[in-house]
Amino acid sequence: MRTCPPAIPLLLSAAMGCAASTGSSPSLRTGSEPSPRSGRPDPHSYSDPRQARVSDVALDLDVRFERRVLEGAAILTLERLVPEPLDLVLDTRDLEISSVESQGTGEGFAAAPFRLGSRDAILGAPLTIRLPAGALRVRVAYRTSPNASGLQWLNPEQTAARTAPYLFTQSQAIHARSWIPLQDTPGVRQTYSASIRVPEGATALMSASREARGADGSFRFRMTQPIPSYLVALAVGHVGFESLGPRSGVWTEPPVLTKAAHEFADTEAMISAAEELFGPYRWERYELLVLPPSFPYGGMENPRLTFATPTILAGDRSLVDVVAHELAHSWSGNLVTNSEWADFWLNEGFTTYCEHRIVERVFGAERAEMEWVLGRQSLDETLRTLPPADQILRRDVSGRDPDEALTQLAYDKGALFLRTLERAVGRPRFDAFLQEWFDRYAFHSVSTKEFLAFLDDRLFSGSRPASLAVDAWLFQPGLPANAVPAHSAAFDRVDAASEEWLAGKRSAASLPAAAWTTHEWLRFLGALPRDLARDRAAELDAAFAISSTGNAEVLFQWLLVEIRSGRAGSEERLEAFLTSMGRRKYLKPLYEALVRTPAGRQRALAIYRRARPGYHPIAVETVDKIVGWNP
Repeated sequence: MRTCPPAIPLLLSAAMGCAASTGSSPSLRTGSEPSPRSGRPDPHSYSDPRQARVSDVALDLDVRFERRVLEGAAILTLERLVPEPLDLVLDTRDLEISSVESQGTGEGFAAAPFRLGSRDAILGAPLTIRLPAGALRVRVAYRTSPNASGLQWLNPEQTAARTAPYLFTQSQAIHARSWIPLQDTPGVRQTYSASIRVPEGATALMSASREARGADGSFRFRMTQPIPSYLVALAVGHVGFESLGPRSGVWTEPPVLTKAAHEFADTEAMISAAEELFGPYRWERYELLVLPPSFPYGGMENPRLTFATPTILAGDRSLVDVVAHELAHSWSGNLVTNSEWADFWLNEGFTTYCEHRIVERVFGAERAEMEWVLGRQSLDETLRTLPPADQILRRDVSGRDPDEALTQLAYDKGALFLRTLERAVGRPRFDAFLQEWFDRYAFHSVSTKEFLAFLDDRLFSGSRPASLAVDAWLFQPGLPANAVPAHSAAFDRVDAASEEWLAGKRSAASLPAAAWTTHEWLRFLGALPRDLARDRAAELDAAFAISSTGNAEVLFQWLLVEIRSGRAGSEERLEAFLTSMGRRKYLKPLYEALVRTPAGRQRALAIYRRARPGYHPIAVETVDKIVGWNP
């Protein structure tokens, strides 16, 4: 049980008056509003859970495709930490608030004074609500904006079936506030329920258990385990389901369902392997929803319902490490969560380490080692491009948009740090430490400081070896000298063949690439020199038709090779790729590579002009900056 700090002074003066009502609620007048950068527990939230903490959210929403809004109400149940009247501050972004009411024990709801503050470009606007003594529930009636950053509304033409519209949310990192007024910080965990009304023929899915349909036809959900706000998720569309095992299954649009079920056939085996490694799976079911291609990430670990990109449907199950990663989040991230975004590595570094362990258990040590090598390759590239201040695992990201500040470094450097600890103490001892970590902090949010205290107490009995350089790993740029190297014999053979081809000792056609796995292709393409001559790139494509591959990871790496070499051979494929999917992992490097030359910048702008309407708002914000978008 965590001890709460003493109560702090009220945010607004007790002498504050009320203005004319908005809807059924009076408004607050104040000359100042809370600043999340001055003494708040989380610099990316206006809320102060030290006064009152949201413990449950009940949503009642209509999905309005014709207006591209969600409309309804949220009832927040509070755990009060100060008994006297207080000013509850919630996070919002571009919400239209029509009324606010509060309720005490045994009382009905009554209008509550509220004020919606000015909008910050990153944080949105604080919603300040005056609560009388004893008020334990708040009901906020609201409507989202058609341009809400956490919602993407798709026309039928943007879906696989092309017959009906589609909606999906993306709440991480701080986008939940764009569709729910709440304490939008990973440091607060709450249960939630929802009643969602959708157009006829559509299905609603959420990161929660499904309950019986309501009398009005609404889809009803309940999440009984407390989760942080960024894991609340909703999707609405024409989808079907196929079982993958006794507690797993896949949802997606009917034209994609058979392919997705084939791709994810090993899901149940992954769950079993993860339980053997990390302890019991505590979310009852594990299901996946394959979204339309505009989804900006490879996967999103919403509990009970992982959102996944269709770009991992390679046909040969070679890209299901994404599933292993999102499943691993069921322990690291969903079960034990970073308390603020500065501690992001506690989510992603742990998860990447656990992903490799699951892959090793299910697919073998050779494949896992190849993934460790590719991760180190990615980390070296990341370190080359980031300034020293951004190479630190636990770093201050206040004043920055978490979507831009939280990079791949947290994944790969964090995982390598944990692997270094594992090698130092031995796998059996480290595995016991991991399971104890997940048990001790189950359904809690934690900081790097808490991790260090637990590490010293449980793994080192209060005497941490200086040779492990733990502080250097966490608080200094670069990589400490004790980083465990990764090695793959299969990659040695790929590298040898590559060196011979680059030296002109063999032709491209004589490379043993016909037998290469996806991982071997990624090693080969990722290690090619940035100044590879265009005729050498053409020789490769002529020999293996790489530009025609259906594997998104391989195609992405190949398109980077072509852009850097100045070869125009796959311009149509590049445009088709950039206009048909919205995964940021691919968009950001490809557009960055294009804009390095004047001709490439013009090409990037021409493609982006066509592609931009189909990208998710998160991807749009990223690419706008890269290409210098100025409509």
